[in-house]
Order: sequence, then structure tokens, then C-alpha cells
Amino acid sequence: MSDIPSVLFLCVHNAGRSQMAAGFLRHLGEGRIDVLSAGSDPADTVNPAAVEAMQERGIDIAGQTPKRWDDATIEVADVIITMGCGDTCPVLPGKRYLDWELADPAGKGVDSVRPIRDEIEQRVRGLMGELGVPAS
Repeated sequence: MSDIPSVLFLCVHNAGRSQMAAGFLRHLGEGRIDVLSAGSDPADTVNPAAVEAMQERGIDIAGQTPKRWDDATIEVADVIITMGCGDTCPVLPGKRYLDWELADPAGKGVDSVRPIRDEIEQRVRGLMGELGVPAS
């Protein structure tokens, strides 16, 4: 692992869970962690309920764009966190993998997304502790 750890969040559409997790890690890490997110079958836009739920916490993910993972992105990541992409997520030797089982916010309203957001925040804070990077 380099001086600045790199974390990649992977899910299918890269529109909800992975975008919220990346938003929290960018916000709380304040540049002390390289943050990446991608999906196996990216959506056209970030889930509007996820955007709204994150805005309630003062984190703007509205400008993010879902993107497909590629080998270069996987290669630079020190830690890869999968979120419901199953066998479609790539597995490379020598990488640290965590699988976060989280409800999928797709098609849900903001009231249903808030608990998912809150669970993601707690997991991100725990990950930061494991990486030795205190949350701001």
C-alpha cells in the first residue's frame, strides 16, 4: 500500500451504494485516501434518491457519473469493496477485498435510502479506522 491508500467501491450500476460510499470517503478523508467507484453495468445517472439523501448530510454527489470498471482502475486500488455485484466483480490476486452486503437503493424513495446511507457511513468510518486514517 502506498502512503495514500486507494479504495475502489464496486457495484452493478455505480449509481447508488458505491456513489454514496465514495461520497462519504471523499468527504471524511479530505484527500488522505484516493477514492474510486465503478460498476459492471453502469446506469446513465446517479440515483436521485441517493443524491438527495447525501445532500441531507452536506455531501454533493449530483455531479458524479456512473462509470464502468476497467483493469487500470482495479490495478491501482489497494482495497476493493464490492456491493452486490456478485461474480461480475473482478478478483485479482494481491488485492484486499471486502464485500459489503447492503440493500440496493434502485427504485426506492429517499425515505428508504436513508437507512442504507447511514449504514454505508458507518462502514466507511470503520474502514477509515482500519486504514489508519481518522475521519474528519
